[in-house]
Amino acid sequence: MDTSAQQPERDRSPDPSRGRVGRSRFVRAALVGGGLIAVLMLFSGLVAQPYAIPSGSMANTLEPGDRILVNKLAYRFGNLPQRGDVVVFDGTGSFTEATESDPLGDLVRSAGAVVGLASPPGSDYVKRVVGTEGDRIKCCDSTGRLEVNGKPLEEPYIHPQDRPSEVPFDTVVPIGRLWVMGDHRSDSQDSRHFLGHPGGGTVPVDKVIGRVERVIWPIGRWADIGASRG
Repeated sequence: MDTSAQQPERDRSPDPSRGRVGRSRFVRAALVGGGLIAVLMLFSGLVAQPYAIPSGSMANTLEPGDRILVNKLAYRFGNLPQRGDVVVFDGTGSFTEATESDPLGDLVRSAGAVVGLASPPGSDYVKRVVGTEGDRIKCCDSTGRLEVNGKPLEEPYIHPQDRPSEVPFDTVVPIGRLWVMGDHRSDSQDSRHFLGHPGGGTVPVDKVIGRVERVIWPIGRWADIGASRG
C-alpha cells in the first residue's frame, strides 16, 4: 500500500475556544462601557452636566453650539440663585405647557446630554437672572436701562447691538420665583414674553436645574461664566 500518497485535506473547523474568547472580550467591553455611561449619567444627574446651547438667545455670552458645564450643586444646601447668575431651568408650567413625555426619547436624549451632544429632555432654557423674589423690575428709565427696585441696572453682558428691552413692563417678582432674560434681548423669548402666563413670566426657584459655570467646548471659547451682579 502506498503510504506516501497525499491524504485528502479535512475540512477545518474553527477553534471553539477562539469564539468564546471573542465573545468574552465583547461582553467585558460592553460591561465596562455600560458601567462608564451609568457613572457619567449618575454624575451628570447629581453633580454637574454638560449642556449644548441650541440658540442665540444668550449671545454673545453663549453661542449656538457651545457646550457648557452646569453646576447642579450650586443651589443645594440652602443657596439661592442671585441676580446676574446664568441658570438652566425647566420652563414647564411657566414658559411652556406640560406635555406627555416620551420615555424612549427622553432616555436617548439623557444619554446624549451626558457628553453634551444633546439638550437634556424636558423644556429646558438657559437665561440670566435679572430679578429675585420681591424685586420690582421696570423697563425702562430715561436712559433706556432696566430699573431694579428704583435703581438703574448695569448690564455689560447684553449683546452690543441690543437695548435692555424693547418691551415695556413693570412687575414685582413673587416669592419663590425669578425674573429671567436672555443676553441677546432682541432674540430671546424670556420673562417679558410670558407676562400673561401663570406666574407672570417668572420661573419657580425649584425649577432651576443648576448654574452655568463655564464654556467647555469649543476650545477657542473656553471661559468662566460667573455672575455679573449689575
